[in-house]
Amino acid sequence: MARDYPRSYRVADQIQRELAELIRTEVKDPRVPSTMTIAAVDVNKDLSVAKVFVSTFDLQSDDQTREDAVEGLNQASGYLRKLLGSAMRLRVIPQLRFYYDNVQEDATRLSSIIDDAVKSNTTSDDSKQEQQ
Repeated sequence: MARDYPRSYRVADQIQRELAELIRTEVKDPRVPSTMTIAAVDVNKDLSVAKVFVSTFDLQSDDQTREDAVEGLNQASGYLRKLLGSAMRLRVIPQLRFYYDNVQEDATRLSSIIDDAVKSNTTSDDSKQEQQ
C-alpha cells in the first residue's frame, strides 16, 4: 500500500483537513474571508514544504481581494504551522506556502463559453436528419 499511496500524499491529506478547520476557527485576519477553502495541498517528498492552494466560494471577488487573502494567510503561516504541530503527530511540520487556485473561475468561464457556443449553433439536428 505504501507504494500506491506515498506518505507525502497522506500527510498532505491530513494537512488539508486540519488547515480547513484551523483557518475557519483560528484565523482572525479580516482579509481572509469566511468562504476561503483549501482546494489542494502538495507536500514535497521530504515533507519540508507544503504548497497550500486556496479558493473561495465568492466568484465575484476581485483580484485584489484574493491577493490580500493569500497575503493574510501567508502572514499567518507561522501561527497555523504551530497549531498544526499540536494537532498532528509529525516530527517536523512543513513550512506552509499559500497560493490562490483559480481552477474554479476558469471552469466557470469555460462553461459559459461552451454554453454560448451551443446557443449560437446555426445548424440544427432536424436539418441534419432531413439531409440523410
